[in-house]
Amino acid sequence: MTYRYIGKSGLRVSPICMGTMTFGTQTPSQKEAFEIMDKAYEAGVNFYDTAELYPVPPTAKLAGITEEIIGKWLKTKPRESIILATKVAGAASGWYVPPVRHGLTAIDSFHIQRAVEGSLKRLKTDYIDLYQMHWPDTIVPIEESLKAFDKLVQEGKVRYIGTSNDTAYGTTKALMTSEAKGYARFESIQNNFSLLNRRFLDELAAVAKKEQISLLSYSPLAGGVLSGKYNQNADMQGRFSEYLQSPNKRQRVMAQRFMNDKTLASTQKYLKIAYDHEIHPVTLAIAWSKQFDFVASTIIGATNAAQLDASLAAMDLVLSDEILKACDAVHQEILYPMG
Repeated sequence: MTYRYIGKSGLRVSPICMGTMTFGTQTPSQKEAFEIMDKAYEAGVNFYDTAELYPVPPTAKLAGITEEIIGKWLKTKPRESIILATKVAGAASGWYVPPVRHGLTAIDSFHIQRAVEGSLKRLKTDYIDLYQMHWPDTIVPIEESLKAFDKLVQEGKVRYIGTSNDTAYGTTKALMTSEAKGYARFESIQNNFSLLNRRFLDELAAVAKKEQISLLSYSPLAGGVLSGKYNQNADMQGRFSEYLQSPNKRQRVMAQRFMNDKTLASTQKYLKIAYDHEIHPVTLAIAWSKQFDFVASTIIGATNAAQLDASLAAMDLVLSDEILKACDAVHQEILYPMG
């Protein structure tokens, strides 16, 4: 196992991070969530990511349950053997209103303080290794946000901080502000990155490399599309199948970005590459997403322990130049299917 540093921090993490976005829904149950985390831990995964508003889809009734489950599981492991990441909910984004603090969330000093206190209590720990901004706040000045984050670092409640779903401008502005004010800086950026969504490679990759801020890539399977399940069965039930039927227009639009004729056509070609090289499609997609020098770890998910096998197989897999060129050829043939 080769562990990677996150940014300029002292955090060394496994190249695969265990995501927990669905823990607390009917599937997986708490028992199944424990089995998933145990299996990942035994395979060498030391990095676990969650958020105060999980599970997804976010609801006021369930928000925080995921952290509670992880808190119980943490008690079964040596705390310092785990790199634990969680997030403070940002302001209302384009497709949902965070169902915490009555939907009035913001990345200001008040909400950051309230959020971290709640997370520490639910996680049953006295510190968080990586505390992330869950969607940028376009109203609250980044100076105020960073000052509040820096206070948590100074108090020892948080070791390092990160951002997510950010832009090249927002990330650069935050880093410049931290340097000018002497505040703790974002060491990571958690953005969507997959064979079907390569937007990070435009401007953000340059920022990540020049400024030594690590990408924690999420949704390497593009919401499950790259597993091939929708190609094999058009009626397959999954998150995006449900979103396509949702009365929420924004959920339908998001689902259509992930699952449409172009993404399914691209996926069919990626499936062939995987089968031609005797690699599971899931393994191929995850291995691709972590094979960049600016990526510290790729976040995977699972609803049962058996699903982890193909994901964990990507842990030490390095794709050949031949495979990478074949994947790039697909991308060039069907440009930005998620754009």
